[in-house]
Amino acid sequence: MRTFGVCRYVYNMYIATNRVNYEEDRKFMSGYDFSKWLNNVHTKQNQQDLWIKTVSSKAVKQSIMNAERAYKNFFKGLSKHPRFKKKARQDVKAYFPKNGKGDFSLKRHQIKIPTIGWVTLKEFNYLPQDAIIKSGTVSQKADRFYISVLCEVPDCIKQSPESEGIGIDLGIKDFAMMSNGDVYENMNKTDKVRKLEKRLKQAQRKLSRSYEQNKKVGENCYFNNRQKQICRVQKLHQRLANIRENYQKNIVSELVKTKPAFITLEELNVRGMMKNRHLSKAIAKQGFFHFRTKLQMKCEAYGIELRLVNRFYPSSKLCSACGHKKVDLTLKDRVYECVNCHQVLDRDLNAAMNLKQATEYELLVSV
Repeated sequence: MRTFGVCRYVYNMYIATNRVNYEEDRKFMSGYDFSKWLNNVHTKQNQQDLWIKTVSSKAVKQSIMNAERAYKNFFKGLSKHPRFKKKARQDVKAYFPKNGKGDFSLKRHQIKIPTIGWVTLKEFNYLPQDAIIKSGTVSQKADRFYISVLCEVPDCIKQSPESEGIGIDLGIKDFAMMSNGDVYENMNKTDKVRKLEKRLKQAQRKLSRSYEQNKKVGENCYFNNRQKQICRVQKLHQRLANIRENYQKNIVSELVKTKPAFITLEELNVRGMMKNRHLSKAIAKQGFFHFRTKLQMKCEAYGIELRLVNRFYPSSKLCSACGHKKVDLTLKDRVYECVNCHQVLDRDLNAAMNLKQATEYELLVSV
């Protein structure tokens, strides 16, 4: 916990220092310069901050580099201005490189982390005993700690295609419709997820009442009970996120196992879709971008061509049989009826077949 506290403290200090430099018209301080100033100047002048040196120096350095990367993304216009990390909702990760031969040694249910020592794992035999580990990162979500390790593994064997290409139409009614007719339902409509969302709503309401009660009394009352309730809310959020992520991973794994010649996706304007206040919550739960990222990583590993069709391609309005464009198609029309060749089929299936047949696209993964 001290390592997380130091990483959060240094991350916030770096952001605060550059804010002051900007207000006083001074030069932006890089992560390397800030690290030298922190070790050689600040800690010597401020004895109360010597606790920074009680943890792994590599973890502190990586936290500074993460803050610098956040600023660089802000300068490039890829993200907003970096914000301070809060202890209650901290998304801090501690980085540990392998310094000696004994670091990151593995046992049946234990792993040796540098500067921390042997740590018991909930899962055992997850990593092979002969794995070559280069570094590890410890993170905290809700009341649990996770470690992700970087290992050397042999390259995946590039597989030869055994089936034709697949077009994928992502949506809200169903998560994904394949051009071969396979349908993957919307996980957020299942009873399991709806029950968890109901429990989350009740837990959030109870937490909100705790804050209101604190305002009436005027003191920091029921602090321990409120911290327990915050942890319950975080655990429910984490459980829902794990269910959705696991569902997407299973879909990607099933797609790759079919060994298609190519996979075609449509570029979605998610930011524009989120402006619809009636559908924004349902769209946010689907996680379209995370699905595309996972699919791209798998295609790169197994040598499958991944195509991305432009967002302005009328995949829903074109007839997959004759190519006729139905201009008056609305969102409530769930069945596509072609006035030219009289073909009748599901709207999403028609869009997936059009994506498969698209000739203009961008290659995200080329073979």
